[in-house]
Amino acid sequence: MTTPADVPDVRDPEQPGRLLTIEREALIPLLRGRAGEDFARPVAACPGWTVRDVLAHCSAALTRAVEGRFEEGVFSPECNDRDIAERAGWSDAQVVDELERGMGAAGPVIAGAGGKLDGLALGEWVHAGDVREALGEPGAYGGAGLPDALALLARITRERGHVALHADLDDLDEPLRLGESGGERPPGRFIGDGPTLVRLYTGRPVDGVPAFELAGVEAKELNIFG
Repeated sequence: MTTPADVPDVRDPEQPGRLLTIEREALIPLLRGRAGEDFARPVAACPGWTVRDVLAHCSAALTRAVEGRFEEGVFSPECNDRDIAERAGWSDAQVVDELERGMGAAGPVIAGAGGKLDGLALGEWVHAGDVREALGEPGAYGGAGLPDALALLARITRERGHVALHADLDDLDEPLRLGESGGERPPGRFIGDGPTLVRLYTGRPVDGVPAFELAGVEAKELNIFG
């Protein structure tokens, strides 16, 4: 597993694409076997959106990245709603097809963007967790992609000067350093598992998760999407 020494400040350009590839191999087969009503299930982490809406948003975002379409207001709530509406006439299978293509093609584009699109890969992986949870599938915000996701999260929070946190994770052998240390405020402390840490950093519900401890920082301060 990843340790703090394995999470350098220097960017690994292949990591976002690797995360997408890992998730594609797990998520797409799961979606292919689902009935139409499953795509209509609500997603708790995205109020007002269904599973299909989340998948359409994800596939559209990746397609935009691959095609280099980053007009003003891209990824705003209004833009996201338009992307979903544009796919309203598509079959569920067509949405999944576009998602599969995007998860395969976006890696090299993100790698060449110098870090500007790394958060997109992490966001896609988190949305896959949203879908898993909505479908009642295990492994939400975890699974084979968790080490890369945690490493990417740690680097992004450091680059953004996020509040410092030391996380003692059940999933790792050594503590994980997130955010930017320095100043008079000591780092916060988290004790728990990796998926719960991901939930806290992405504003996802933590009801019913395994017990965890958070000290020296409030949950709302961790949310990178807030």
